[in-house]
Amino acid sequence: MSLRSAIDHASGPIGEAIERGLLPGAVLGAVDAAGDRVVFVAGNAQLEPDRVPMARGTVFDLASLTKPIFTTTVLLEHVASAAIGLEQPLSELIPDLRQHDLQAPERQLTIRECLTHRTFLPAVEPLYTLGLEPATLEAYVLQRSWQPGPPVYSDINFILLGILIERLSRSPLSEHVVPLGFTFTPAAECCAATEWCPWRRRMLRGEVHDENACAFGGAAGHAGLFGTIDATLDFGIALLQTAPDPRHPTQLLMRRETPDRTLGWQMSSPGWSGGELSSKRCIGHTGFTGTGLWVDFDLGIAWSLLTNRVHPSRHAPSVTLQLRPLVADRLNAEIRRSTER
Repeated sequence: MSLRSAIDHASGPIGEAIERGLLPGAVLGAVDAAGDRVVFVAGNAQLEPDRVPMARGTVFDLASLTKPIFTTTVLLEHVASAAIGLEQPLSELIPDLRQHDLQAPERQLTIRECLTHRTFLPAVEPLYTLGLEPATLEAYVLQRSWQPGPPVYSDINFILLGILIERLSRSPLSEHVVPLGFTFTPAAECCAATEWCPWRRRMLRGEVHDENACAFGGAAGHAGLFGTIDATLDFGIALLQTAPDPRHPTQLLMRRETPDRTLGWQMSSPGWSGGELSSKRCIGHTGFTGTGLWVDFDLGIAWSLLTNRVHPSRHAPSVTLQLRPLVADRLNAEIRRSTER
């Protein structure tokens, strides 16, 4: 397997997007189960107010990659230790969830349903506009009667799961120990800038981009984690290396829960971000800020594309929706060619 040729082949569209001004910068990396890795770096970590070159060690706001890397991983560790069960209703572990109406449908939501986005909860709500401090905001989320709707990919699912983790650990998410290269409290000077935020009235660098995660104090079950390219690749290779162990929680991630999802992750399906050339046992997830991680258990590789596509504004034209599957197919095509030689 030639990771170098695969990265060289896949990085072409990234460089073109940066040259056309469609992305400030990007870092692309891949690693195989043996630990070999290759990383490509291009563009800038910040354009405004000053230009800062992108580097391999640049720390990114991972946004919704928090869901699979942190929240899902922590919960599956609790499942593996038999501390909790996937079919367990949240209300058994968060007894004050809708405590004033014991028949409320929110009290029936299970951990599995939230992890796989099979609830009636909305995709997102502007909770930050309530102006509540974190403890009161948590109470609001737990007592709110949510308007029922069809199952959608929902931040609210993972906000509830983040609250669950805090109840299980009896400590804030920001105080959890995370693997080397990840953090909830990065040094601003090491980070890729995200957006000039009209709510906070400043350019964001080193503080969480997601407004609701900010309102929760900077860390929530759906967003708040920061990390480098090597941290995401280390996480990916750990999944590859633990996959053969039938007792390890990674086994759960290779079981398709819905046509396009496993627990906490998307799974290879038509039109997804991981391209058409990924194997059926490939999982992945993306983040709003322009991040993504994919782990292909059959091809034996993990790869990550980290960009700061929302800098200086989320409302600028973006190519990430088209770029991710294009990069994936170029990468996977070269991996498949090299293994067939």
